[in-house]
Amino acid sequence: MELTVHIPDDLASRMSASGGDLSRRALEALVAEEYKRGHLAKPDLRRLLGFETSDQIDSFLKAHDIWIDYTFEDLERERASLQRLGL
Repeated sequence: MELTVHIPDDLASRMSASGGDLSRRALEALVAEEYKRGHLAKPDLRRLLGFETSDQIDSFLKAHDIWIDYTFEDLERERASLQRLGL
């Protein structure tokens, strides 16, 4: 699907004055919002944004102030797994 957004020229000029590809910024904003809403998963981010590594995905999420839920229970589960492995 192709999506077209019409922005008046004067506003587009101001929006793109800070640099960067305005189309890419719009795509990233949409993808970030859909990820926050639970409509997209990390593999979807990789596909939509052309990322090759999980580090790129994590950097993208951090840049958009999206933090992965990590509970104390998650920490304890990982700690117990490491102990079982002798680490």
